[in-house]
Amino acid sequence: MSENELEREYKVFPTSGLVMGFQYKGQLLSIMNHSECKLSTAGITGITDSYKIFKNSADIGTILVFFTEIGFAHFTSHPTNEFFNLSLSLDDIFDKYSIVEVEERLAIASTDQHRIKIIEQFLVTQLKDIQTDKLIIEAIKLIHQSKGTIRIKELSERLFVSQSLFEKRFRKVAGTTAKKFASIVRFNAVLENLNETKTLTEICYESKFFDQAHFIKVFKQYTGHTPENFKHII
Repeated sequence: MSENELEREYKVFPTSGLVMGFQYKGQLLSIMNHSECKLSTAGITGITDSYKIFKNSADIGTILVFFTEIGFAHFTSHPTNEFFNLSLSLDDIFDKYSIVEVEERLAIASTDQHRIKIIEQFLVTQLKDIQTDKLIIEAIKLIHQSKGTIRIKELSERLFVSQSLFEKRFRKVAGTTAKKFASIVRFNAVLENLNETKTLTEICYESKFFDQAHFIKVFKQYTGHTPENFKHII
């Protein structure tokens, strides 16, 4: 939960889970190719393969819900990969009147605790009895253990499943391909390493990039900066 009295433009880097947001006051916009687009006051952003730029109005109040990698699959029958690279209104996914009710209740709530309770109650009503795909849970665990460096062929072999079937199940649950998901996990592991005393060359080869040119290309796609420039601004 956050509030900001000032208008601000900021970047959001790719993460491995979906994010749901509610603006109980103020307005949020996305910026793409120098064009501003107003976002719904209740929306969700899927996994992305590049950074996104947002701009909030002055005096904004926001509640964000961060889902685990398989978390959102328990709240909708829509395959999660349908939200890839998109920011959608929640009434495109859930019952419109339920969303309106949540927004109205948030608008008159006077405390953070009350607002959180409203969101929790809404999510409980949307929870579906969907069986967890244990194979995909194990795949996500292995990807994180390898810090995103495991090959997808090796992953499917270790899980004793064909690569084509594995990819289909993975996209449906996690929201993108296993390869893209692993790339995002690897990127976030690199971000953590940037705060340490390791050189960029060491980080590049520990993270199993082909070479420094590949490392710089992927990093710039996810942040808009080269690793060297990014290290100076954090």
